[in-house]
Amino acid sequence: MRQKLNIVTLGVNDLSKSVAFYEDSLKWKRSDASTENIVFFNLGGIVLALYPKDKLVEDVTLKFNMEGTSPITLAYNAKTEQEVDDLLFEVKNLGAEIIKPAQKVFWGGYSGYFKDLDGNLFEVAFNPFVTFDENDNLMI
Repeated sequence: MRQKLNIVTLGVNDLSKSVAFYEDSLKWKRSDASTENIVFFNLGGIVLALYPKDKLVEDVTLKFNMEGTSPITLAYNAKTEQEVDDLLFEVKNLGAEIIKPAQKVFWGGYSGYFKDLDGNLFEVAFNPFVTFDENDNLMI
């Protein structure tokens, strides 16, 4: 696994309200890759994604306490589907718990989730719609 995190995804209660906070209060500019269901902010080498909390919970396939702290996932973007499979196999052998095996997903990519040894959630995903720059930064 390359020593690289590409996306931090925050589960939000109200996507429109959260986007307004980041755009209006923080003056951040959303990425053109954003859609009506997920909004991306390029932070110079890492991307912050805002995604409805209920959809994130559904995608991860774990139950979260919907009150209080929101779910958060860290994403590693692989360059191929095979890299996703290889990485999930490797982390499982090192003691990580596979939460969602790699599979084709509704947005057109291929991904799975694992918990590290302390319970932190990682998505390992291949997204055929994005590219990387010469430093392996996600171009989104």
